[in-house]
Amino acid sequence: MLLTSFSNSAGASETMRMCHAGERNGPEKHCLVDGDTIWIHGSNIRLKGFDTPEPATEICGGEAEVELAYLASNRLLELLNSKSWTVETFGIDGTGKRLLGTIRIDGRDVGDILISEGLARSWPDGDEWWCP
Repeated sequence: MLLTSFSNSAGASETMRMCHAGERNGPEKHCLVDGDTIWIHGSNIRLKGFDTPEPATEICGGEAEVELAYLASNRLLELLNSKSWTVETFGIDGTGKRLLGTIRIDGRDVGDILISEGLARSWPDGDEWWCP
């Protein structure tokens, strides 16, 4: 069930940026948390169908995982700021705190782009290949 739809066009006056630690949540929050989570005008959205390494927790891969996490985040940021895109939300994630969503660029799921470039894995059934 589609709950919300947002769109952005390349060259839009409002570009995406990385979120800052401790940044207040509110309707003006419009930023990228990491390679699979964004805020759009106060809505926290977990992108579904893929997973990227964690930049802050080093869950299993240590420094290599953190480095790959930054590469994935930077690539998503580049895509969102250079291409026209839409995001559709479909419900709430398992934490009950974030919307689930899909970003599409030219009809293609941004997760598929990151997976094809070796920056993400399929989720929930993809291997965390960045873990030793």
